[in-house]
Amino acid sequence: MSEAITVRNAKLLDAQSIFDLIADNDDQLIPRSMGDIVGNIDRFVIAEKDGMLCGCAAYVIHPEIGQIEKATVEVQSLAVKEGFRKLGTGSIIVNTLLDRARHSGIKEAIVLTFAPKFFSKLGFIEIPKTKVMHKLYTGCINCTKHANPFTCPEIAMTRSL
Repeated sequence: MSEAITVRNAKLLDAQSIFDLIADNDDQLIPRSMGDIVGNIDRFVIAEKDGMLCGCAAYVIHPEIGQIEKATVEVQSLAVKEGFRKLGTGSIIVNTLLDRARHSGIKEAIVLTFAPKFFSKLGFIEIPKTKVMHKLYTGCINCTKHANPFTCPEIAMTRSL
């Protein structure tokens, strides 16, 4: 009998598989270097089925200066291996990350995505990029794919936790 999809914390030995999965989805994701993945391995989760990696995602917490209670969690680098899409794998990964954030006291999640239909099914709503300027300055400013965050086709979305 086939095992269900499970989500666990990533380990250093998962770094190459995560790197490869993100690279395989470069049309939908901003690239990440191996050094970035290794340096943030504690922020990644992976989905497995029958012992095989079938998806991954990471998160980052964005603080609000002087307002700790307004910190947000950003879902990043969500990738699902071909053959495991449309099976709920991405939803399981995102919901795992959001549950962890909720338990930390975070009340809002954000995402910049090329897949707004997927995230809208999870309760995210589109917002103007100007509402996530902190993200634009910390992440998008280093993007090698687009010259300007406001001309980038990624959609900004948010969800209350």
